[in-house]
Amino acid sequence: MIGAGETRMNVAVVRRTTWGLGEYLLAHPDARVRERGVVIGYDGRRMSRRFAEETARVLAKQGIKSFLSPGVCPTPVAAYAVTRLGAAAGVMVTASHNPPEYNGYKVYWGNGAQIIPPHDKGIAAAIAKSLAARDVQLMGFDEARSAGLVIDFPADLEESYLVAVQALSVSKGGDRAAAIVYTPLHGVGDRLVRETLARAGFTNVTSVKEQAEPDGEFPTVSFPNPEEKGALDLSYALADAVGADLIIASDPDVDRLAIALRSASGKGFVQLTGNQVGVLLGHTVLTEGPQGDGRLVLASCVSSPQLGAIAEALGVAYEETLTGFKWIANRAMELEASAGKRFVFGYEEALGYTVGPLVRDKDGISAALVFAELWAARRSAGKTMLDELELIARRYGLYASSQLSVTMKGQDGLAQIRAVMARLRATRLDQVGPLAVEATTDVAAGTKVDRAGTTSRIALPPSDVLMYALTGGSRIIARPSGTEPKIKIYFDVREPMKEGEPLRDAEGRANSTLEALKQAFAGIAGL
Repeated sequence: MIGAGETRMNVAVVRRTTWGLGEYLLAHPDARVRERGVVIGYDGRRMSRRFAEETARVLAKQGIKSFLSPGVCPTPVAAYAVTRLGAAAGVMVTASHNPPEYNGYKVYWGNGAQIIPPHDKGIAAAIAKSLAARDVQLMGFDEARSAGLVIDFPADLEESYLVAVQALSVSKGGDRAAAIVYTPLHGVGDRLVRETLARAGFTNVTSVKEQAEPDGEFPTVSFPNPEEKGALDLSYALADAVGADLIIASDPDVDRLAIALRSASGKGFVQLTGNQVGVLLGHTVLTEGPQGDGRLVLASCVSSPQLGAIAEALGVAYEETLTGFKWIANRAMELEASAGKRFVFGYEEALGYTVGPLVRDKDGISAALVFAELWAARRSAGKTMLDELELIARRYGLYASSQLSVTMKGQDGLAQIRAVMARLRATRLDQVGPLAVEATTDVAAGTKVDRAGTTSRIALPPSDVLMYALTGGSRIIARPSGTEPKIKIYFDVREPMKEGEPLRDAEGRANSTLEALKQAFAGIAGL
C-alpha cells in the first residue's frame, strides 16, 4: 500500500530497497552487474514512474546502469527484457491486480525468473543493512542519462517480443474474423494484446473504451482483478452490443489472463476458472503443439490435478511446485538443465499461465494468443470451449475444484491461523467426509506419511502447507495465504465419467462430494 512508513510503498522504501539490491548484486561475483546492468519496468499505477526513476537513480550512484522502460510496460515484457538484454537482474514496479492504493517492487534474477533462495534472503539481508533513506546517495536522473547509466529499452526489444510470441502459435486456421471483446481493466495491456491478436489474424477485436487506457485510479472497477464480481460488467455489455462470444481480460500489469464465454443458452456469459483456462491451454499445447520426447509441464500444488492426469496419459513429464510462479519458472529451468527436459507450459489457478520458455513468469499476452487460436479453431468446427472441457473430462476424468477461504485479521488472526495449522498437524486423518485419506504430506517438515504409516521424504522446499491425498485422485490442501490475513483450503475432486452419461450427472456427483469434503474439513479444522 502506498503511504508513509517502513511497511508501505514510498520513495524512502524504494531507495533503501534499491540500495540493498545494488549492494547484493555488486557483492555477487556471478552477477557481473556493472557489465550487465539492471532492467527496470513499471506499469500505470500511482507513482510507478516515480518509483522506477528513483530505482534508476540509486543504482546509477552505485555505478550500475539501468535499462529503463521508456513508457508503461507489461510485467511479461520486463521479465523478457532481463534475458533478452542479458541483464544481471530486473525490477518491475507493479502491484499486479491489487486495489488502487497499492504498489509494489518485484525483483528478477538474471535468469528472468523472480528471485528464490538464496537470492531473496541475501537481498533481504542487504536491505536490512541499508542506510537510512535520507542517507542513501542517488544521482540526478538527467545526470545519470548523460553518463550512460540510464538507458531506454532498445527500440527493437518490444518488436522482438511480439515476433517471439507469434512463434508460440499452436492452433492454426479457424474463424479469426469472429467478434472478440478485450479489456485491460485500466492497465497497460491494450496496445500489445491487440497487436498480438492482430498479427495472428484476429480482425474483429474491440476494447472496452472506458477501460482501455492506463489509469491508476481504476475508476470503473472497485478492485482491478478480473476474478472479482463486477469487474467484467462493461465487457459483458460491450460483447452483447457487438455480438461477441469471447471476452479476454488482463489484470493491470498483463501477467494474468481471464476468459469469459457466452453461455450455451446464448444469454449471459460464463467466466472460466483459472483451472479451466489452464487445462484448456495445457491440453492444447500438449496435443497440438510441437511433439517429441522430453516435454515438461508444471503447475502449482494448489492448481487442479487434471493437467497432471493429461500429462501422464500423454507420456509427458509433470511436476507440482509451491504456490507462486517463481517456483514454476525456476523449477522448469532446473529440470531443463539437469534432466534435459523441454518446458512447454506452466500454470497456477490464480489466472497465471506461460507457454514455453519465452517469459520466465506469467504472461497474459502469449496466453491470450494461444487461447484465442484454440477458440477460433473450435468455433469453425461448430464447437465451444465448454464442449472442449467436456471432451477433456470424458477422456481424462472430470475434476471439480473449490476453495474455503477464511479471513483472520490482525495479530489475533495470525495466532488463530497458526493454531488451525497446528491443530491439523496434531490430528491424524484417516477419513474426510465420504473419502479416505491415502497419504498426508507436511511440506514444512518435508515428509509424506501414507495410510500404513510409512514415512518418505518430499522434494519441495519447506513451506507451511499440508496436503491430503484422498481416494480416487481427489485431494485437500491447507495453507495460510502469503499475501492476505487468510487461511485457504483447496479441494479437488476427481469423478470418473460413465460411458455416454450426461455431463451434468457427473458434475452433480463431483459437486456433492466437494460440499461434503468442505463441511467435514471445516469441522476438523475448527473453522
